[in-house]
Amino acid sequence: MPATPAAPDPSRNPGLDTLRALAIALVFVYHYAAFVSGRPTFGWPSVVGWSGVDLFFVLSGYLIANQLFAGMVRGRTISVPGFMARRALRTLPVFWLVLAAFFLWPQSMGGRTPPPLWRFLTFTQNLGLQPGTAFSHAWSLCIEEQFYVALPLVLAGGAWLARGRLRLARRHGWALLGGLVALGVTARCVRWFDVAPSAGGDPTQFSAHIYYATLCRFDELLPGVAVAMLRNFHPAAWARAMAHGRAAGALGLAGALAILWLAYAESEDDVFGFFMTGFGYTLLAMSWALLVVAALSPATPLRRVRVPGAASLALWSYSLYLSHKPLAHVLEVALQGAGLGEYALAAVITAACIALGALLHHGVERPFLRLRDRLVPSNFRAVAAAPAAAALPT
Repeated sequence: MPATPAAPDPSRNPGLDTLRALAIALVFVYHYAAFVSGRPTFGWPSVVGWSGVDLFFVLSGYLIANQLFAGMVRGRTISVPGFMARRALRTLPVFWLVLAAFFLWPQSMGGRTPPPLWRFLTFTQNLGLQPGTAFSHAWSLCIEEQFYVALPLVLAGGAWLARGRLRLARRHGWALLGGLVALGVTARCVRWFDVAPSAGGDPTQFSAHIYYATLCRFDELLPGVAVAMLRNFHPAAWARAMAHGRAAGALGLAGALAILWLAYAESEDDVFGFFMTGFGYTLLAMSWALLVVAALSPATPLRRVRVPGAASLALWSYSLYLSHKPLAHVLEVALQGAGLGEYALAAVITAACIALGALLHHGVERPFLRLRDRLVPSNFRAVAAAPAAAALPT
């Protein structure tokens, strides 16, 4: 049953499930075109499917921040070790399993050389990452894991300051958020001149210096954090946003489509133009964030309508994201002599990747999630140590 509008369960919200399913579908069709067929087999979504990662960033920013903010406004105190333990039990088991496959059977998994193992284990693989290495798509997981470390530390630090002599206000939180977004935009603008051919740069370094770089991509998680801040710390404004969910969804969809069109209209030699590189990623994330608002609003069909299969695909999306590229490669090689047409091959590989994602979710993720809930049941300390008013400034 769907959650009630007054207190929606993020994991079962039909709108959020639809957005998660959209995100993994976009990523899959993009990678299929890039690493299997060599052409846009699924049409325009194959070209712009990289934007599914941006949608995942926004969803992660909202879901994690909302969990923490919801406890803080009730006067709970974040347990940083508890939060880290819960995230580890959520993300590491499947990641380690797929990572082991890349190192144990490198030829079967694509024959490419992976970065050193310690780079994966410390989630620094994305820093300076060059395209063409094994398990390169784990770059986005690195940025998310870095975010999972930074966010609770910032919030715990802000709560500690609020209990001391330094009096913080909500506007300080918004100012910090705006400053971090500006940092990401500035970093991309500066680095664009190092990679753009028209500026005398080296386009082969676009991925390493901009696309995979934490400093250039972390700000895409922040619009999701902003949605969570609005929901938890500004109830009157949030009520107005929920009443205008349809407008938010329409604006978000239009904005995303416009940015994706602009991305290719001004691109050169596989490098996005200055505006898209500097500002487009942030604007795209903001557009996705408006769709998150729409997904949370009882006034929208996105919130009320269950798209068949979206909930399952959303649940399996993490395992599917980690495993789909190597499995697609294995099947492409195995089925070369089977005489399948382009679309039949795509259907077989798609079905197999979804099946493996489901298997990993039910066989690996869920047992560890049950273990997590038994060993570390909360992100917060057992006894609230501060009144709700002290938590609000962060």
